[in-house]
Amino acid sequence: MENQSAEFSFELTLDPFVIPPGGKYPIFIFGILIYLFSVFCNLTLVLLIILKKNLHKPMYFILLSLPLNDFIGMTAMLPRLLSDILTETHKIYYPLCVLQAFVLHMYGGGILFILAAMSFDRYVAICMPLRYSSIMTPRLVVFIISLVWSCDFILILSLFSLQTRLPRCRSVITNVYCDNPSLLKLTCGNTTVNNIIGLFNTAVMQAASVSIQALSYIKILIMCVGRRKCNAKTKAVNTCVAQLVILVIFEVVGTFTILSHRFKNVSMDLQKIMGMLIFLVPPVLNPIVYGLYTNEIRNTLLRVLKNRSSFWIVERFVLIQGKTQVYKNPLHGYEGQGGRMTSRHRGLLNTRSTNSPVQRCPGSRQMD
Repeated sequence: MENQSAEFSFELTLDPFVIPPGGKYPIFIFGILIYLFSVFCNLTLVLLIILKKNLHKPMYFILLSLPLNDFIGMTAMLPRLLSDILTETHKIYYPLCVLQAFVLHMYGGGILFILAAMSFDRYVAICMPLRYSSIMTPRLVVFIISLVWSCDFILILSLFSLQTRLPRCRSVITNVYCDNPSLLKLTCGNTTVNNIIGLFNTAVMQAASVSIQALSYIKILIMCVGRRKCNAKTKAVNTCVAQLVILVIFEVVGTFTILSHRFKNVSMDLQKIMGMLIFLVPPVLNPIVYGLYTNEIRNTLLRVLKNRSSFWIVERFVLIQGKTQVYKNPLHGYEGQGGRMTSRHRGLLNTRSTNSPVQRCPGSRQMD
């Protein structure tokens, strides 16, 4: 009877962290700061690529998918988790749980496919520089981006669609967020097919991504070693090292996450934390890595910040100078306007300054 009622129950219970008394508020504040920092960095990278014409290149259009993917992945997991920690309500409806799990798996596969697409772009740019513009046409760039997202969507959809055939007889998610393994544990039927398809999809994603990146970077390395020009080697290192660092971060965090679930002596809280790292570390570090290792993005951002700061300094200087000139040259009806110069006052000041005779120092001679 209990199993029957759980089967039709849309409300699930998440397994929360064991938080000591008084610890939820510091954890909540720390989590909010991480989330806001990640959102700020990723959206800054997105806006730079969209608004700055010097970044309107195939490489950066493909890169645009990475901060968007990071933003979607972290937003699907962290705000919900922080809300549960603060309110101490660990309930979620089954459709929302499936949606969260689907988006999180899309995020994980998206990183692999996006990095593979970016490595192919770097291979063409470095190994075939004269043909780069003719190969990486806007049509091909759109096709690559569409292929990345469609492959990711189809593989994850095939994985989750298999759960519809299984009856659900439990209502407790053994994790702080929803994912496919946790949803699979709610079912009572035979999950062999689901496990095989899940392993197959993971193997396809890893094999396709890693093989494309390995081939691309090996060819780039061979090309750079064969060239004697140092500029070519420097360019290759600067453009490829960011992608390699991001791949290493993702694979290391993913490996720790998988290993934490394979050892029985690892505590449940540590397993939950390790499972969260794959959704926290890459979204925080990816925009920083690209900002540090990609010269064009870094220089564009510094130029924007410099222009903004220069504009603010000039604006303040003009405002201060304007107030000083007005008080030195009193105009009727100005003192009562709260220290603001109108356009009529500026015109009068400019007229007086241009029509006034040039002042000379006492004792100076006029040049003939």
